[in-house]
This record gives sequence, structure tokens and C-alpha cells, in this order.
Amino acid sequence: MNKYSFYTTVLVIVVMFGIIFGLMFGIPKYNVWRTKIAIESAQNIGKAEMARAEQNRMIQIEEAKANLESQKLNSLAEIERAKGMAKAIEIENGKLTTKYIQYLWVRNIDKMDGDKIYIATEASLPILEARDDK
Repeated sequence: MNKYSFYTTVLVIVVMFGIIFGLMFGIPKYNVWRTKIAIESAQNIGKAEMARAEQNRMIQIEEAKANLESQKLNSLAEIERAKGMAKAIEIENGKLTTKYIQYLWVRNIDKMDGDKIYIATEASLPILEARDDK
């Protein structure tokens, strides 16, 4: 065996021991670091979920406030409509004529369901249903 092959063999053995000792200390440190990163990632995901839940809660609150405001305005409109009806009845001296009832019916046709058509007859009674059985 010559001098250079001896030094090469010693150098390879030293490098091998260095790699083995490095891995013996490095792998546990790497596992600790990897666990720490996983925990931080999970915490960030949790924070993101909390922020999303908070945002959804705020949206629901705002929708509820808008719904409440809409209901208040609808009730005010209904009160005003009732006042108008009371004045109309007062003007008629409490009498509802058939002509006025027909007028109200014609005025509210656009609010009726599109599936049914009401036709007034001679007795001012509507035909409630007509079928086309084919």
C-alpha cells in the first residue's frame, strides 16, 4: 500500500465518521425544526379560519340589520297604506260599492300570481279556475 492510498483511506474514514456524527446530531435538530414549522403553519391556518369565521359573522350581522331596516320600512308603508284606505272608506261614508271593489281588483291585477286568471262575471264573482284538459 502506498503512502497516498493510506492517506486517502484515512481521509475517507474521517469523512464517513464526520457524516455519521453530523447526521446523528442533524437529524434530531431537523425533526425539531420541521415540527416547529408544522405547528406554526397550523397556527396560521387556525388564524385564517378564525378571520374567515369573524368575517362571516359580520356579514350575517349586517344582513340582519338590513333585514330589520327593510321590515321597519315595510311596516311604515303598510301603516300609510292603511291610513289611505281608512280615508278612502271615510270619503265613501263607509260604503263600498261594487264599482269601487272592481276598481281595486283591476288595480291589483299586477300583484296576482301569474298562474291564475280571475275573470269577473255578471254577479261580480270571479271564475276561480278554468282548465284546458287536452
